[in-house]
Amino acid sequence: MLDQKKKVFIDSSKLITEALAMAGADVFVGYPITPANLIYHHASRRFPVFLAAPDEITTLQWMSGFSVTGHIPVTATSFPGYALMIEGINMAYMMELPMVIVLVQRLGPATGTATRGAQGDIAVLSGTISGGMMIPSFSISNTLDCWRLSAKAVEVAVKYRTPVVIFTSKEEVMTMFNLNLNDLPPVTRVEQRIYDSSETYIPYQAGENKVSPFLPVTSTQHQVRFTASTHDKYGIIQNTSKEAMDNSRRIHEKVVDNVSDFTCYELDEQPGANILLASFGITSQAAREAVASLRASGHLISLLIMKTLFPVPPDYFPIFSRYQKLFIAEENLTGQYRQILFGCKPSDHVTGINEFGKMISPDSIIKKVLAHE
Repeated sequence: MLDQKKKVFIDSSKLITEALAMAGADVFVGYPITPANLIYHHASRRFPVFLAAPDEITTLQWMSGFSVTGHIPVTATSFPGYALMIEGINMAYMMELPMVIVLVQRLGPATGTATRGAQGDIAVLSGTISGGMMIPSFSISNTLDCWRLSAKAVEVAVKYRTPVVIFTSKEEVMTMFNLNLNDLPPVTRVEQRIYDSSETYIPYQAGENKVSPFLPVTSTQHQVRFTASTHDKYGIIQNTSKEAMDNSRRIHEKVVDNVSDFTCYELDEQPGANILLASFGITSQAAREAVASLRASGHLISLLIMKTLFPVPPDYFPIFSRYQKLFIAEENLTGQYRQILFGCKPSDHVTGINEFGKMISPDSIIKKVLAHE
């Protein structure tokens, strides 16, 4: 455990690992893959249970097994591993199993370049669940986010009985920096609410916020059923009956309808500005520097750092609408998040700032903003 009484030289992967463990995640299952290996390493020393899986498909199956017994499992991977996990994530989503997946992005496609970071997995993350359904996804943008959002991910996974993704990148998890541990806020440990009524347990009965009550398979009082195929509230496999379809909608709606509960963003609005720069993840650091430089030279500009990526928070759009010009900076070739927000042909007031194969610099952001001012 981190010593709270001294300054340390640390990397974000250790902060993420520690925050997850302190928040209540108690099992790590993983298969080594660059650049997520530091989280794998730290977890092997920090988590009460650590298992080295033979591959990423097995990783998700083992995580599901732990989750149905009441544990909160975690894994860390990058795109090639995440691609193999997608079926397992869909199963966990349908069974409503709490778990956290840390997705450390690297340059793709395919195995790409393992030692080069990127922000190219946005579309994959958006399309992880078949049918366009959403899993809560957080994007880390600075040191405190590693701490706060990792703990928040555990909270959301348990509260809404769902897989949650922490979205980060190679540079964010592998860069070392000085940190005063006293600056980290306390982390509240998440406790699972276990069904304790004597009434018959209905495993997928909608409860508060459309979340069904949880009971582990270890229960000796009630029959417990977890079902990955389309099912009714009793967990009985069905085809497309109304009750089964309503249950599948509920699983989606419990996340989308409650997104305000886990909407996280940083908004720095400058009075009189008609330009907004929006970004997320590692590119946020360049965005912050670019905004500071532009303001120092007399330009009026506001800044939005988006930390909850999915479901897309409705709160973002009123902010966008207040500005005549919107720039969205992200480290991928096609402007994936911009397309998700505004479609493949956004209006003329929306401009992308993109790089492929290298990080976006503050200077490149400044040049793009000034060229369209």
